[in-house]
Amino acid sequence: MKKLMTGNEAIAYGAYINGVRVGVAYPGTPSTEIMENYARYPGVAAEWAPNENVAMDVGIGAAYAGSRALVAMKHVGVNVAADSLFYVVYTGLKGGLVIVTSDDPGMHSSQNEQDNRNYAKFAKLPMLEPANSEEAKQFVGIALEMSEAFDTPVMLRTVTRLSHSSSIVEVSEEGPPALQENHVFYERNASKFVMVPANARRRHPVIEERLKKLAEFAEGSPINRIEPGDNRIGIVASGAVYQYAREVFPEATFLKLGMVYPLPEKLIHQFASQVKTVIVIEELDPFFEEQIKLRGIPARGKEIFPITGELSPALIRECAASSGLIPALAARTEAAAAAAAAAELPIRPPILCPGCGHRGMFHVFRESGALVLGDIGCYTLGSAPPLSAMHTTGCMGASIGVAHGVARAGVKDRIIAVIGDSTFFHSGIHPLINILYNQSNVTVVIADNSVTAMTGHQQHPGTGITLQQKVTKAINLEQLVKSLGFEKVDTCDPYDLASLSRTLDDHLESGKPSVIIARRPCVLYTRQKSTPPRVDVELCINCGTCLEIGCSPLIQEEDHVAIDPVLCNGCGLCIQVCPSGAIIKE
Repeated sequence: MKKLMTGNEAIAYGAYINGVRVGVAYPGTPSTEIMENYARYPGVAAEWAPNENVAMDVGIGAAYAGSRALVAMKHVGVNVAADSLFYVVYTGLKGGLVIVTSDDPGMHSSQNEQDNRNYAKFAKLPMLEPANSEEAKQFVGIALEMSEAFDTPVMLRTVTRLSHSSSIVEVSEEGPPALQENHVFYERNASKFVMVPANARRRHPVIEERLKKLAEFAEGSPINRIEPGDNRIGIVASGAVYQYAREVFPEATFLKLGMVYPLPEKLIHQFASQVKTVIVIEELDPFFEEQIKLRGIPARGKEIFPITGELSPALIRECAASSGLIPALAARTEAAAAAAAAAELPIRPPILCPGCGHRGMFHVFRESGALVLGDIGCYTLGSAPPLSAMHTTGCMGASIGVAHGVARAGVKDRIIAVIGDSTFFHSGIHPLINILYNQSNVTVVIADNSVTAMTGHQQHPGTGITLQQKVTKAINLEQLVKSLGFEKVDTCDPYDLASLSRTLDDHLESGKPSVIIARRPCVLYTRQKSTPPRVDVELCINCGTCLEIGCSPLIQEEDHVAIDPVLCNGCGLCIQVCPSGAIIKE
């Protein structure tokens, strides 16, 4: 039976039909839907972890105990989990462990576009990369078998296009098999699993020998294959890029790589001997290109195709035409058509949703004149005009540590670190301890919208609900912060601008580390809506003050402001900022 599935859905299905018992993740686009879909299967243990490092360790523990496990995260999440990733390559496992890294070429929703194929080489573990949803399903099973056969975790790399695009997957008509009960006792083996230096030194040669065996496996694996065609051009590609290249070079000979590390050296030489010119097409880094050239094979890659951004058939065709690989006419025609279609689309800059509690918070920040050090979340949009009230953003959890560093440098500005509730649980607790321990005059504002909003409303330790919808203990932010030793802690509603402004001024003038919890549940999650206010056009002086809060229902008419009642959430912020009293609550 055939079914349309996204790559993320197919990975979840592949994990279940291949006996993965434990699945763990921290939500992050484009990987989020993997665990959401896996959690729906019966008999599995699926969890959101507070961050990717915790998720990695949970998956490792399950695999140590003999269960098959899957850990999923977006590409930057691997940075958070890297310490655990590197040690588990040394220890090996008992059950199979697959680690999904969802890369984001083009940075659709990320702060960088790092190429995580480099992690496979760096950490010395195998990596697979599927080219469609069917392969995504299949490669999970192959990865689990490899993991158990070679005593190593295996990484599965996807990209945004594969994660979110749908293609046909073969599924069982009877449905997936039910997982059997698993009653095991932990097998204790300290020399293998305790990575003190003496044991680690013994394990390193094992890893190097394992890589040699994996390279031999890559030579004979059907996921690496030569697809014969015109021998004038030979294309090396993998993943979604293989699909794009197939469109542009339908007659060429292809080396399709499903196992992207370690590479099959003999197969590469065989392929190169069959074609006149080797062309490497890959997104981001010249990962294949460098390794192929190191084997003494002339190849062209990044001199033709860009090293930054997401590839597409149109872009590959344009680059190929510019370098003389294909006739230029078709490329110019397609590029012109794509440009014309793009020109018809209205430009819509990203903005906070109508009724978002973060809007009032950033309005108060801007009015305060404070220096605002930001973090990753919906509230990152507070940096955009017209709010323009956030001055740095780096990575998950960076805001508090960066704010402390700025304070330690002797900056005289009043300093705010803003971080969301989910991000705080992810990586904000330790830097919060640091500002208390080292006593800087930073006010930390936890923007608590009571859910992981940016990635699609996933639960977290503060919501009291697990991924599989079980009621659990909700971590109380006020109690947690006070238990660390903070004496100045207040909770405010960011819909109440006057109260939040007074509280913020009080904290900023205190000269000591403090915490404000700005709590207003995400309006898209709660779906709460009040009656929209109206504009009295006789009173409206068309000053534009209300437009400075950046709320999309507010519309500039010729001589006054209007409110779109369909879009308006009724939060009332515009009423509070209007200097002429022209915006009236019905």
